[in-house]
Amino acid sequence: MKTDLHTSSATADRVALLETFVRIVEAGTLSAAAAQLGSTQPTISRRLQALERSLGVRLLQRSTHAMTLTDDGARCYERAKELIAGWQSFESEVRGASDEPAGLLRVMVPHALGQHQLVGPLVDYLKRYPRMAVEWRLEDRTPDFTAEGIDCAIQVGEVSDPSVVALRLAEVPRIVVAAPSLLDGAPLPTEPAELQRLPWLAMHTFYRTEIRLTHAVTGEMVRVPIRPRLSTDGLYALRNAAVLGVGVAVASAWAMNEELEAGRLLHLAPQWRAPPLPVHIVYPPARFYPARLRRFIDIMRNALPQAVAALPSRPEQDQRDQTPNG
Repeated sequence: MKTDLHTSSATADRVALLETFVRIVEAGTLSAAAAQLGSTQPTISRRLQALERSLGVRLLQRSTHAMTLTDDGARCYERAKELIAGWQSFESEVRGASDEPAGLLRVMVPHALGQHQLVGPLVDYLKRYPRMAVEWRLEDRTPDFTAEGIDCAIQVGEVSDPSVVALRLAEVPRIVVAAPSLLDGAPLPTEPAELQRLPWLAMHTFYRTEIRLTHAVTGEMVRVPIRPRLSTDGLYALRNAAVLGVGVAVASAWAMNEELEAGRLLHLAPQWRAPPLPVHIVYPPARFYPARLRRFIDIMRNALPQAVAALPSRPEQDQRDQTPNG
């Protein structure tokens, strides 16, 4: 029995050393690997040395300015990834449905969604799985999953990188809005041609000098050329500038609802819609995905469609849509 326990512990230790080695290679430096693993550089260095002693080979060639894989290290790296995936798959199969996520999940999310709509599902995840911790990074970009140690990312817009897995989870409805002060008592625009004459704001991540609008009933599509007075990549900056009367904006409906209900914004050309923006959860391909990621994807798959949906207009809002000063 003692021999079996010792063998099991030694196997687990070797897997941990291999995981550290893989993280060092993918992070690029010992210090980066230490940061991703929540450890220190001396500890990571000792783990690497322990693995090299155990295997009897040199895995990395280190100098003051660079760190490169030796031939043995390159073979070990490829094999280590396979062994780690196999070990994780074995653990998952043994634990079965009772496999409870534990550890740290690193997620990159867009600023606006990550501060508002996705906080609820995130809290739900943490409450369901008390052994989990999450690093919630607010950045409007696609991460380098390997170098940054990111497990997954929520991305608004189309995904063009063929090297990642992208699950389409929802679509964000977008509407045309402006402050009552911008219209200065003029009738509410109902047609795209009327919008062209107004000053504009642009969300340059998605539109710059033109917007496409589609009629909700007929399906007719028109292109409206615009000359933005302000261009930004921040949804909240766009909304606040619109509220202050700088220009017309096309924006995610969920982010405008509160301002619409309070009368600080008006829904212009309400029968016309900009193309909705797809929302994906993106992560690197692998033969096995840990429970912490699988459970997170499940929660987001269920929560995201409702989180980004446009809320129905209230009767008083419908009236305001007819009177700019209402």
